[in-house]
Amino acid sequence: MTSMAGTLAYINAHIDGLRGRYICVSNVHTTVMAYERKEYRTIQNSAAMALPDGAPLSGYSRIAGFRGAQRVTGPDLMTELFRISPQKGYRHFFYGSTQETLDAMKGVIQKDYPGMVVAGMYAPPFRPLTPEEDSAVIAQINSAKPDFIWVGLGAPKQEEWMYAHRGKLDAVAIGVGAGFDYLAGTIRRAPRIMQTLCLEWLYRLEQDPRRLWKRYVTTNAKFFWYLFRERRLKKRKKKARRDRV
Repeated sequence: MTSMAGTLAYINAHIDGLRGRYICVSNVHTTVMAYERKEYRTIQNSAAMALPDGAPLSGYSRIAGFRGAQRVTGPDLMTELFRISPQKGYRHFFYGSTQETLDAMKGVIQKDYPGMVVAGMYAPPFRPLTPEEDSAVIAQINSAKPDFIWVGLGAPKQEEWMYAHRGKLDAVAIGVGAGFDYLAGTIRRAPRIMQTLCLEWLYRLEQDPRRLWKRYVTTNAKFFWYLFRERRLKKRKKKARRDRV
């Protein structure tokens, strides 16, 4: 249960202790996947932090009594850290997406965040890396001496990659999904009002309905059904305790 200010303060204070670990930026889709898949739940729960990217997550947290809970999106966390990087001396490595997207993103960073150090970028092939290739990538990343490794592979691949590489990288890895595309301008982000009203998913769905309709419609329905079922179960248990008394 956190906020953007709280997250930034924690990362700044514990940057050395976070090296070799990873941060998940969680939304409704990844939360439902973690609920239904034991292996993926282990990955989420092994993270140094699991941040509430999805507005329904922070909203439900407030309903449950955590009044200070706020949404912390991957793209916003990324740019907030970009802004303070020149004075903090932070170095950044980017892993994922395509070379075209990485090149476009680097141009935006150089223009909008002067003084921020891009320590390196790597667009992996659309296939599993061989053990030799993976070892070479680990060496490439560590030799660049980054403080942050931004991973843009999409869920669940990016979380699986970070979990598989925990303890092997001398930086904190953060999965940001479509954050690379937002920054590069290849995908438009929802207007702020839609983000505030928990409708960012609808904006994304309109842009790519064929690929995203099942994810958003199905997982959103499951999420609210699981919450309803959990609350109903808690009420039954509470009533049973009262009846015993």
